[in-house]
Amino acid sequence: MQYSKGELRRAKTLELIKAHGKISLQEIIEAVGCSEATARRDLDVLEKAGGIIRTSGGAIYEGALTPSAAELPFAAKRDFKRQDKERIAEAAAALVQEGDIICLTGGTTTFFIAKALKKHRNITIVTNAVNIAFDLADAEGIQVVVIGGVMRAKSYELSGPLAENVIDKINITKMFLGVDGVSLNHGFTMHSELEARIAQLMMERSSEVYAVFDQSKLEKSALFTITPLNQVTGVITNKQPEGWFEQACREQQIAVYTPLDHTAPI
Repeated sequence: MQYSKGELRRAKTLELIKAHGKISLQEIIEAVGCSEATARRDLDVLEKAGGIIRTSGGAIYEGALTPSAAELPFAAKRDFKRQDKERIAEAAAALVQEGDIICLTGGTTTFFIAKALKKHRNITIVTNAVNIAFDLADAEGIQVVVIGGVMRAKSYELSGPLAENVIDKINITKMFLGVDGVSLNHGFTMHSELEARIAQLMMERSSEVYAVFDQSKLEKSALFTITPLNQVTGVITNKQPEGWFEQACREQQIAVYTPLDHTAPI
């Protein structure tokens, strides 16, 4: 079987990524002898084929990540711990008041928060998640603002320069931040570099920020840090924290909200 020049080049690129765990565009250009545009196109093809994760400056081999750090599509994880997520969503909705401008990042927990907020009136919801906006389309009394950008298929989130331009012009009362991992060393983390960047910008425009997650996310780290633990107003989770997380919340004065007690700062 004869392979094309492009296939051979991409095979060599993939071997380099596997060998080093991660690689920059410049390293690909020097090793393979191609242009930057060609290197970017090759990485796009390799990402679609599976096995690597694109970053803004290169790529990372997915096999270099721990199993807990691998990203699953939204549909595959929506019903995982669904009851816990729905209870977290009710606790989050209890913090929302009439007139609030609410920000929801993408994620399965924030998706259920959107559903819980449908009973509210006279609020605005800002989101970069297409599926959340679609689910709110029939909600009376709720104004929905969708941040523009390029959509990622796994998360339905919009990101990029278009999104950043919109965020710079809005003011948010309360932000509910979906996360992929929570750890003492890396803080709140997310699989996508672009989505982490959008989350950081929306945090800057928010008066209050609440990280929302079930406790299966604890002691897990996704690839990119959104923010350290002490930079959020509070966390909303399915049960009272224990161990290192309880200590961190106390020492860093992070309010903790649970379904059993919607107003229980720890």
